[in-house]
Amino acid sequence: MEALIKLEDVFKTYQLGKVKLDALRGISMEIGKGHFVTLMGPSGSGKSTLLHILGVLDLPDKGKVFLSGRDISKLSESELAQARGKQIGFVFQQFNLLMNLTALENVALPMVFQGHSEEERKKRAEKLLGSLGLKERINHRPSELSGGERQRVAIARALANDPDIIVADEPTGNLDSATGKEVMEIFIDLHKKQKKTIIVVTHDPNIAGYSQEVINILDGKIVKNHGTKSKVLWKK
Repeated sequence: MEALIKLEDVFKTYQLGKVKLDALRGISMEIGKGHFVTLMGPSGSGKSTLLHILGVLDLPDKGKVFLSGRDISKLSESELAQARGKQIGFVFQQFNLLMNLTALENVALPMVFQGHSEEERKKRAEKLLGSLGLKERINHRPSELSGGERQRVAIARALANDPDIIVADEPTGNLDSATGKEVMEIFIDLHKKQKKTIIVVTHDPNIAGYSQEVINILDGKIVKNHGTKSKVLWKK
């Protein structure tokens, strides 16, 4: 399987006052195109830092990161921004929607930076929101939506530029269990029908059960890498 993202001996250290925090300590891994991977670990394990590296939101202090075969350390900031905008969609625990914009405007916004016309942005945003059951909510602002609806808007926004990769950081963390299940089923659908590569960070083993592969992180290192026996997605 083609490696869409590859890390080679990646280190990341943060300086907190006089203290150095080694967030990642020699991470090497590959994520194949069309794979569904969960990163698991306790608070402070380095899983969110790893997600930021995988999503090209941050660069390692040491080691190499390859996105579609390209060494990202050799890309300019504008090239990195283009790579993120075209290839990666982000979903966050806090939704990160702009409160003064409608659902439609939030979803259309990433397309502005890729040069799509206003008509194209509106048409695609409407289609994405409709596909996620939000046809009647497109003109509502985030404050007028439930938590589950906000997260669906955030997923639609992540899909705006039709990226290969969806990166989700604790996407069910602010949702009740039933709504969280609905959100994970959206990711399953995106993976199975649209062949998206899905990378999810969670501390919840129930969420990890939706993926093909679980990578356990502890103290900045991979301590276990294994497939799952998900009854939801991979039943034979």
